[in-house]
Formats: sequence, C-alpha cells, structure tokens
Amino acid sequence: MTVLSFDEHGVDVVYNETEFRLEKSLIEDAIGKSYPDVTDHEVLKMIEADPALSGEPRRVSDILD
Repeated sequence: MTVLSFDEHGVDVVYNETEFRLEKSLIEDAIGKSYPDVTDHEVLKMIEADPALSGEPRRVSDILD
C-alpha cells in the first residue's frame, strides 16, 4: 500500500516500507501541470506502475484546503 501526504511544497510518500519525498517542482515537471492542479491519482501513477485507484481523483488544491 502506498501512503501519500501532501503539503504546499510536495508529497511525502511511503511505498513498500520505503519513505521518500517528491518535491513540488519534480511533480510539476513530470506531470506537466501546476502543482495545485495535479491530482492524487496522477501522483500515485508516478510511483506505481499499475495502481489500484479508488474514488474520484482529488486535486492538490482541494486536498490542502
């Protein structure tokens, strides 16, 4: 299971018991959108090859509100 924790500067990730951080600029470059418009599903797809997506995607701006 992958755990994502969003803040204004990026995302803390726990993936297969490994913790790491994805910085805002890396996410924007990889996805091609400004950070507030990126969704949690898009970030998850950066980490996992075939993620089990559930629910509606949520934009970072909505998560941080």
